[in-house]
Amino acid sequence: MTTKIKGCRMTAINMDAFWMPFTANKDFKQQPRLLDRAEGNYYFNEQQQPILDATAGLWCVNAGHGRHQIADAVNRQLRSLDYASPFNFGHSIGFEFANRLVQYTPDPLNKVFFTNSGSEAVESALKIALQYQQSRGKSGKFKLIGREMAYHGVNFGGISVGGLTPNRTGFGPLLETDHLPHTLDIEKNAFSRGLPAEDLSKADALEALINFHNADTIAAVIIEPISGAGGVIMPPEGYLQRIRDICTKHDILLIFDEVITGWGRLGSPFAATEFGVTPDMITSAKGITNGVMPLGAVFVSDHIHDQIVDNATPGGIEFYHGYTYSAHPVACAAGLATLDIYDEEQLLTRARGAIGDYFADALHSLKDAPKVIDIRNYGLVGAVQFDASVAANGPIGLDFQKNCFKRGVMVRTMGNIVAFSPPLTIEPEQIDQLVKVLRETAEEMFA
Repeated sequence: MTTKIKGCRMTAINMDAFWMPFTANKDFKQQPRLLDRAEGNYYFNEQQQPILDATAGLWCVNAGHGRHQIADAVNRQLRSLDYASPFNFGHSIGFEFANRLVQYTPDPLNKVFFTNSGSEAVESALKIALQYQQSRGKSGKFKLIGREMAYHGVNFGGISVGGLTPNRTGFGPLLETDHLPHTLDIEKNAFSRGLPAEDLSKADALEALINFHNADTIAAVIIEPISGAGGVIMPPEGYLQRIRDICTKHDILLIFDEVITGWGRLGSPFAATEFGVTPDMITSAKGITNGVMPLGAVFVSDHIHDQIVDNATPGGIEFYHGYTYSAHPVACAAGLATLDIYDEEQLLTRARGAIGDYFADALHSLKDAPKVIDIRNYGLVGAVQFDASVAANGPIGLDFQKNCFKRGVMVRTMGNIVAFSPPLTIEPEQIDQLVKVLRETAEEMFA
C-alpha cells in the first residue's frame, strides 16, 4: 500500500513492508497518523502542526522530547565505544550506570540486571525468581501469580502472568500461573482522587490462592503497583502493604512491575518509594532512558543475587540468561544523561507538587462530560472511563483517539478508557488544552 499525503516532505510512502505492533494495520494505512519530529511536550506532523503528547510517547518520554543533553551523550558514546559484548567482557559506563541507578532504588534492591525492554525485564525477573528458589533447594516453588487486567509485556512469561485476555489468546499453552482479582471497583470508588479508600479484600484473595496451590509451589507474585495498559487502575490504600505481608509470611517473592510507574510518574523515583512498600525485585524500562534508547533493568535485592551467585559452581556462569544488548554502552550513556536531567530539574518529584494537583483538578472537571462514569488519577497519570452504552458497535477507543489527534492531542486508549501520562515537564496551559480536547471530543461523539 502506498499512501500519498498532500503537502508533506514525503509525498509517497510505501507502507506495505512494516507490520506495525499493537495496531489496526489496515485501518491505520488507510488514514495514517504520521509524526515528523518532536520537541518539548509536542510532536509535529508532516504539515508541522503541533500535537500535544499527553502520553509521554508510550509512557516513557518523562523529560519531554528533543533533550540535547541526551543526544549529545549518545553522540559522544557512539564515537568512543559503540558496542561491546556483555558476555564475559565489560565497559566502565555499564558499571557506572548500574551504580548510579541503585541510588534511586529502595534498600536492599542494590543489584541491576540489564535488559532491552520492559518485556525482557519481566521475563528476566521471573527467571531470577525461579533460579533463586532452585538455588536454595526449593525447586518445587515454580508457580507464578499475576493479576487480572495486568500488562507485563509480550514475552511468554509476561503474557502468562499478565491478565489481558487478547494478549494471551492464540498463543497456546503458557506457564503455570494463577491470577489475583483486579482492583477496579467503579461502583464503590468512582471519581477517586489518588488511591481509593482502604479495602483489603482484593489483597486477601492472595491468601486464598496460596491455600489453593500451597505456598510450597509458588515462586513469586508479580503486580503493577498501578496498572497501566489495563486502564490506569489504582490499588486501594493498604493493598500493596498487605500483598507484601502475605508474600513475606509464605516465603514468596514479590515483584513490582514499575515499567510505567517508575521514574517520577507518581511523584517519587518508584511507586515502591511513594507507597513505602519494598518488593524483592522491581522491573524498569521506558523512562529509564527517557524513551530515547531501548533499555530495561531488573533491580534485585541483595539476598536474591547473593543466593544465586554465591551458591553456583566456582568459576562457572551463575545465571544462564542475558541479551546481546544488555547494558549497551550507548543506551547507558542515554540513561546517565537522563538521570542528570531528572536531578537537575527535580522531575522525579514534580508530580507530587502543584502540577499534580492542577492535573487532578483539570481531569476531574470532566465529571459532567457526556457518558463519563469514572475518572481516576495519581501524580501525573490518569484515566477517563466512558459508559459501555457508547460502545454499541465495539469499544470507542480507536475512534476517540483519532478524533483527539485531529484536534491536536495524542492520547492512549484501551476499550472505553482514555489514559494520560504526559511528560513530567507538562505545564498548566497544556493540561488545559488536553482537557478542552477531551470534552470537545466526548461532546461530539456522545452528546
